Amino acid sequence: MEAGVACKWNYPTWIESERFGRKSTGSLRFGRIAKQEHKTRVVVSARFPVQTSSNRHRSVSLEVSCSSYTNFSASTMETGSIHAPFDEALMLKNKSLEVEPYLNGHSIYLVGLMGSGKTTVGKILSHVLGYSFCDSDTLIEQEVNGMSVAEIFKLHGESFFRKKETEVLQRLSSQKQLVVSTGGGAVVQDVNWDYMQKKGIVVWLDVPLEALAQRIAAVGTHSRPLLHYEDGDPYTKALKRLSYLLEQRGKNYAKANARVSLEEIAGKLGYRDVSDLTPAEIAIEVFSFSVLYFLPLSY
Repeated sequence: MEAGVACKWNYPTWIESERFGRKSTGSLRFGRIAKQEHKTRVVVSARFPVQTSSNRHRSVSLEVSCSSYTNFSASTMETGSIHAPFDEALMLKNKSLEVEPYLNGHSIYLVGLMGSGKTTVGKILSHVLGYSFCDSDTLIEQEVNGMSVAEIFKLHGESFFRKKETEVLQRLSSQKQLVVSTGGGAVVQDVNWDYMQKKGIVVWLDVPLEALAQRIAAVGTHSRPLLHYEDGDPYTKALKRLSYLLEQRGKNYAKANARVSLEEIAGKLGYRDVSDLTPAEIAIEVFSFSVLYFLPLSY
């Protein structure tokens, strides 16, 4: 089987990848666009059907459907298509097979500031592991009659939202084989750490503040209630508030079992900017760091 076919992501930046619409049920497909029309489908594994052509161009499709889980109507998946090189998809699968014995069904909780890519990376991790993906913010929205996080903050206040967040994490903590994208402030409550680490490992996606501010400014700040306290243009507002939040939460994020620094990954791969990293490259690094942290864990 040949690998190393080069191509670009259909959603080449983290900003654009966040444009997936949230749905309570659905599926996510990864695939590479083959340049030839005549292709045959063969199966390389249970979740990795591969489309091949007579030349070297291949299309790798990763597909998994949402599955229901206890206490919630359905796991929260985002729907869309992402295109990846065959070798990148193969590396992801190999990394997942490497970490799976150590993970032993325990969940992965992704933490980090708003805009750090927890949902995007979480979707990839869940699909290659065969886990269910959950977005804690979306689960809270479902519990409050579909009200958005911004609306919840406005009508009920942050304390109400944090209480709901803890309730959601408590219920998720009784289950295994989940990848959970948490809200940026989930790390503040000590009890949330008890729930996240009950049957899981916590991974911090550490992204430079300037990169986060650029991402958030590009898509707008209206859905980020904690940014409404600042004045100025979207980038300035985001940077000011993110700096404040990191100062307040930095010690909490540092309690994670693994820290994945996008700045360090970009340097290792020879990229000039973290925005050049693909979501799959981040996911591969999460698996690499996870192996190191799973080894000493015993439950």
